[in-house]
Amino acid sequence: MSHKVSPIAHRLGGLVDWKSRWFNTRDYRKDLKEDVRVREFLKTHLRTMGIAAVEIERHTNTMSIILSTSRPGLIIGRGGTGIEELRKKIMRIIADLREGEKREVPKIRLEVKEIRTPELHAELVAQQIAEQLERRMPFRRTIKQTLDRVMSQKGVEGARIMVKGRLDGREMARKEWVMAGRLPLQTIRADVDYAHVNANTNFGVIGVKAWIYRGDKLDTPKT
Repeated sequence: MSHKVSPIAHRLGGLVDWKSRWFNTRDYRKDLKEDVRVREFLKTHLRTMGIAAVEIERHTNTMSIILSTSRPGLIIGRGGTGIEELRKKIMRIIADLREGEKREVPKIRLEVKEIRTPELHAELVAQQIAEQLERRMPFRRTIKQTLDRVMSQKGVEGARIMVKGRLDGREMARKEWVMAGRLPLQTIRADVDYAHVNANTNFGVIGVKAWIYRGDKLDTPKT
């Protein structure tokens, strides 16, 4: 029986860099818990702001959080008030996790990176489909139109979109998918982006998966 492997995990350390870049032998478990809590908060709090990735880097008494988003203006806010409020909330989360410990709350540094072409990122594509499904848009038209937009982008050689759940409110869950171009999942040098997002509809949760093949890539990420 075959085993499914995430295209991202399959390429970690080769084509794809780690989302958390730090190592602490003494407090590894505690720092990992903080990373998970911060990511959960950002994914929930900024759900409608086009967050593609949350990268975390740790240094001595400093925690850098890099947000890749297609809507940077909504996060930064007028005069930087939005990002300052976000920084305070993250500091409160870490302070609650470190309550009773001798460790000090690190200085939080937030950096926002703008994504100019959302159709090249599987996370943003899946989020767009999930938002439309939550607005009760027809799923077939949604995934086909989204696939056409993705394939029209320069550098995209293949893509696949799958939705699974009680589509159109049917009693029995099923899955539908569309694909165009090539999608070599077993080729390590193939730059395949993957994302899985849930759409919360009136009939239950519908899973949305997206794969985008952006050609072969031989260069490894800088460490």
